[in-house]
Amino acid sequence: MKAFYGDLKLGILGGGQLGRMLIQQAINYNVTVKILDPDREAPCRKLCDEFVVGSLSDYETVYNFGKKVDLLTIEIEKVNVDALEQLEKEGVLVYPQPRIIRLIQDKGLQKQFFKENNIPTAEFQVISSAQQLKESHIPFPYIQKLRRDGYDGKGVYKVIDESYLKNAFTAPCLIERWIDFEKEIGVIVARNESGEVKTFPLVEMEFNPQANLVEFLISPSTLPFEVHQEAAQIATKIAEDLKIVGLLAVEMFLDKHGKILVNELAPRPHNSGHQSIEGNVVSQFEQHLRAIFNQPLGDTACLNNAIMVNILGEAGYEGPAVYKGIEKILKCPGVYVHLYGKALTKPFRKMGHVTIVDADREKAIEKARFVQETLKVIS
Repeated sequence: MKAFYGDLKLGILGGGQLGRMLIQQAINYNVTVKILDPDREAPCRKLCDEFVVGSLSDYETVYNFGKKVDLLTIEIEKVNVDALEQLEKEGVLVYPQPRIIRLIQDKGLQKQFFKENNIPTAEFQVISSAQQLKESHIPFPYIQKLRRDGYDGKGVYKVIDESYLKNAFTAPCLIERWIDFEKEIGVIVARNESGEVKTFPLVEMEFNPQANLVEFLISPSTLPFEVHQEAAQIATKIAEDLKIVGLLAVEMFLDKHGKILVNELAPRPHNSGHQSIEGNVVSQFEQHLRAIFNQPLGDTACLNNAIMVNILGEAGYEGPAVYKGIEKILKCPGVYVHLYGKALTKPFRKMGHVTIVDADREKAIEKARFVQETLKVIS
């Protein structure tokens, strides 16, 4: 492979905020970055060396884009995997590997992978028809998930009893036993081509109940050491079983009995690792680049208590984004604002995030609540 800091051309499929933050780190490494995204106003458009407008799901578009780069990575899983497999055959480095993206695109295959590799997860059943759903052996209540294209809480439906079946998804899906969990937790793990693996410290997550996406994240977690250790071991096992090259976010539940169950995987930088930019020795974005360039992985230790707050578009507002209260939060020490460059807001759209760092955990949480209450995206 060419030296990453020289002539190597890195292609990223997707030009959203994850791509934007990858580019911000890639600039420090003098990496040439090309972006493919269907939206000509995507957050990456002004930061990359070359911006191509085109569909991520179209074979020819992805193939032609990939032929002009040396290494291809993703910031979103919804991409044409057939094109990636062909590019891989023709010698383009594709990380994470196409077979892994294909597996993770399908939540049914993902669950089967957990089962076959003894990864702890909730009891589940793959469903292909409404009749099969009615005859399921999983007791109410349970969660129904579309096998494909669900994200940020979309494609997820809670079935409380038989009366809910009339509104259930009819497309191929899976259902899984409802977990009465204590905490939602996450570990980000990275693996390079040489087989070196490193995990980031465990984080705790709080979800927006309306939008069902991460709204508030605390790092490091204060859960018992045994929980940290087991979560890191599970994440490491998954990365090694997959032989992934790149970053992998492992979302998990800690149930009321202290058992860890894996929920889902994301083979890329993830919302649950944004705090690492200010909160850890190496950020998730730098770690992803180190992994795909097959460089030594960085130190993932926490530098401080770090709280990440997602900045979501306010309900009832749609149009040009206005960040009300930004001056007030910028007066607070240890507050770092990341705006994603999205011109238009709409309800629950991810418009940015704020990381709060403080040596005092309770003070950090207090400031984070203040940020949550004060910074509003309206139009």
